[in-house]
Amino acid sequence: MTNATQSKARSAHEANLAERARHAASGAQAKVSAATSATADAAKDHPFATAGIVAGVAAAIGGAAYAATRRGGSQQNRRQAKH
Repeated sequence: MTNATQSKARSAHEANLAERARHAASGAQAKVSAATSATADAAKDHPFATAGIVAGVAAAIGGAAYAATRRGGSQQNRRQAKH
């Protein structure tokens, strides 16, 4: 195979790969859009449940952040905190 033939074959393969990637991205975009709409509709239909879930997630993230800050630091900082 000559360099020109190899270059054409590589270009054709790359074009096919790019087309497949565009097709996959288009399908993923449609699925994400549908999921977003369904989530927004569910939140509108059940506002109290949504608020409860948001509060629970916020508490979990806050607790994890607090625990991470308490576990970190040097031994000297921990001794100072005890006194």
